[in-house]
Amino acid sequence: MKKRRVYNILNIVTVITVTMFFSCNDSFKQVQKIGISENEPIGVDYNINLKYTDSGRVKANLLSAKRLDYSNRDFPFMEFVDGVTLYVFDDENKKSTVVADYGIVYSNTDLIDLQDNVVITTHDGRVLKTDQLFYDQKKEWLYTNKPVEFKTEQDLIKGNGFDSNSKFTNAEVLEVTGIITLEE
Repeated sequence: MKKRRVYNILNIVTVITVTMFFSCNDSFKQVQKIGISENEPIGVDYNINLKYTDSGRVKANLLSAKRLDYSNRDFPFMEFVDGVTLYVFDDENKKSTVVADYGIVYSNTDLIDLQDNVVITTHDGRVLKTDQLFYDQKKEWLYTNKPVEFKTEQDLIKGNGFDSNSKFTNAEVLEVTGIITLEE
């Protein structure tokens, strides 16, 4: 009788354990979202001054008044709502500047979308102005299909669209609408 009772208790414990094991799931992400609306950022940062270094040298410095972190979404991104300024330093420590009134960085695709009064000034004096510019971080490629002004040493080129690598060694204004030759 005692053996049968122990056997029944052991069966009950086994059934409960197996039931609990199969009913468990990974709810860590659900726990993280408790109290956070999916439309709200998971974090807000103010007065950002981020520096990216490589081998002890500053390669980039990002400044922004406000960043919203939406990494809690299925397609995570960071939004710079009050503008962004980025200083990029080459191997010879020459500085190029990127300024925009608004920016979004998409984490999954490594795509940066800069909007409104986008101005890039390279270390050698070339200036690109447009209302929207995309930067593909994986391919290190800049592009837009919006109207642009691109000032080189000799010319001010206007057009609809722009393509270039990140070093501007093959910068090209697409659908050129005008070229003004600058006097030296």
